[in-house]
Amino acid sequence: MQVKETQNEGLKRGYQFTLPAADLAATVDAKLKEAQPEVEMKGFRKGKVPMAMLKKQFGPRILGDAMQEAIDGALKKHLDESGDRPATQPKVEMQNGETWKEGDDVVVNVSYEALPPIPEVDLTGLTLEKLTVPAEEAAINEALENLAKSAQSFEDRKKGSKAKSGDQVVIDFKGFVDGEAFEGGAGEDYPLVLGSNSFIPGFEDQLVGAKEGEDVTVTVTFPTEYGAAHLAGKEATFECTVKAVKAPKEAEIDDELAKKFGAEDLDGLKKQIAGRLEQEYAGAARAILKRSLLDQLDEKVKFDLPESLVEAEAHQIAHQLWHEENPEVHDHNHGSIEPTDEHKKLAERRVRLGLLLAEIGQKAEVTVTDQEMTQAVLRAARQYPGQERAFFEFVQQNQAVQQQLRAPIFEDKVVDHIAEQAKVEEKTVTKEELEKAVEALDEL
Repeated sequence: MQVKETQNEGLKRGYQFTLPAADLAATVDAKLKEAQPEVEMKGFRKGKVPMAMLKKQFGPRILGDAMQEAIDGALKKHLDESGDRPATQPKVEMQNGETWKEGDDVVVNVSYEALPPIPEVDLTGLTLEKLTVPAEEAAINEALENLAKSAQSFEDRKKGSKAKSGDQVVIDFKGFVDGEAFEGGAGEDYPLVLGSNSFIPGFEDQLVGAKEGEDVTVTVTFPTEYGAAHLAGKEATFECTVKAVKAPKEAEIDDELAKKFGAEDLDGLKKQIAGRLEQEYAGAARAILKRSLLDQLDEKVKFDLPESLVEAEAHQIAHQLWHEENPEVHDHNHGSIEPTDEHKKLAERRVRLGLLLAEIGQKAEVTVTDQEMTQAVLRAARQYPGQERAFFEFVQQNQAVQQQLRAPIFEDKVVDHIAEQAKVEEKTVTKEELEKAVEALDEL
C-alpha cells in the first residue's frame, strides 16, 4: 500500500492510498486457496472445485472484502503511526470508482480533520467562589405556607353565596358540539376549583358568580391544538348544574399538617424543608461555580478547532433554540435553520471546552461507573411511565443514547476534579443574592 499526503493545512488532512492490483489479486487468491478445502459445488467433490470456478463464483465478493480490509488496515496503520485523532469519521472516496475495473490499481482518497493538540493548563491558577446559603426562617415559613395551601380543604359557603375565583364548585355537566353530545364531555359531582385552569380556557370564568342550585350554560371553543382532533377548534356548549359552592380553607400549620407530609411533628417537617432548601441552594451554587470555572478555562486556553465539529454544534444549537421558540412543532418537518454568528460563537466555546474537559478527564483517568450509568438510565426512564422496560432495551441497543447519558456525568466529575485543584473560597450569601447570581447566568 502506497500512501501520499495530499493536504496538510491547519487541522485538515488528506491522503491518497494506492493498493497495487497485483497485491489485491494475491490477497484474493490466498483467500480462495484458504477456503478451497471446505467448498462444495455440484459436480465436484468437497475441496476439489477448480480455482478458476471458485474465482468466478466467489471472486467478486472476496475482491470487495479484500479491498475494504486493505483500506481499513491502511487507515488504521496511518492513524497509529501519525498519532492523528480524527474529529469525525474520515471521508473515504474511491478515485475513478465508476470506471474502475478488476486489474486496475485501487486508489482511495481519505480526508479528515484531526483533533488539535490540547495545551496544558495550570488548574491551581483557577480561583473559584463557593456560595453557601443557610435555610433562613422566612424561607422555611414561606414553604410551610405553600404546603398548607396545597393541603387546603373546602367548606360550604353560606347558601346563596356567589362563587369566587379560588372557590370550589361541585357541578354536573354535559357538553354538546353542533347540538350533539360528545364522548367524554359529561361528568357528575365534579369538584372544580375556579381559576385552576384545569378545564378548557374560558370555562371556569363563566362559573364565577354562580350560586348553588343554578343552571349555567357555558360556551367555549376548544383549542386548535386540542388532543382530540374531532373537537379541535370547535365551539362547544356545556349545560352545568351547580350543586355546591365551597370556600377554600388552608390547613393549619401544626403537627397534623406535618404528618400529612411524612414527618413526625412540625419541628421534623421544618428540618425536612430546611434540608430540601439547602440542597436546592447547593445545586444553584454549584451551577454558578461551574460557570465561573468554565469561563476561566475558556479565557485561559486557546487552540485551533475542527471546523466540522463547530459547524455541527452550531446547527444543533440553532435547531434547539428554534424549537424552544416554536414549541408547537414537535417533528423535524421544517425548513433549514441556518446558524447565526452568535450560534457559531457559542458553538466554538462548547467545542473548545468539551475537548479541553475530555483531555483533562482522560489524563486524570476520570471514568463513569456502571452504577452511575444505571442511575442515569433510571432517572431518564421516569420520563416514560409504563414504558421503562422498553426504554432500557432502547438504551442498551443505542450507543448514541448511552453517550448522551454518560457525557454530563463525565463532565461533572471532571469539573469536580478541576475544582479540587483550584483555589476555592467559601462565601455565605442570602437567598436573594444567590437568586441574583443565578439570574446573571441566564444573561451571559
